[in-house]
Amino acid sequence: MQLFEFIGNHIFLFLAFFVVLGALIWSFIGDKIQGITAIAPLAAVNLLNQEDAIVLDVREEGEFKQGHILNALHIPLSQLSDKIGTLEKYRDRPIIASCASGQRSGQACSRLSKQGFEKMYNLKGGISAWASANLPLEK
Repeated sequence: MQLFEFIGNHIFLFLAFFVVLGALIWSFIGDKIQGITAIAPLAAVNLLNQEDAIVLDVREEGEFKQGHILNALHIPLSQLSDKIGTLEKYRDRPIIASCASGQRSGQACSRLSKQGFEKMYNLKGGISAWASANLPLEK
């Protein structure tokens, strides 16, 4: 009974709690629900070296120029739908999508998966995690 009284008196606090809880849960299971495979930077290096993967950088031009993974293909997320044809020749290869933190690249993975690309990976933590792992960036 006191729980219902508390909820009634603090409805906004209660709603905020569930919004934060939902966001936290989504951050852990959202990629799995969408069928996206997150990959850590060192695992990405192995995929690049062993399976001839390509890196798709979906950041904006200014971010890309500040530093990107060597030989990354640059298509900003805002242009991905229009330029999806440029990725057709890579359809059979693993594609590692990257952005600053892993959010936009997750969206890119989802879009490409819907277009039939099967070997999509989201760089977990994005370029920030790549740099933190002391892996090289090209400017």
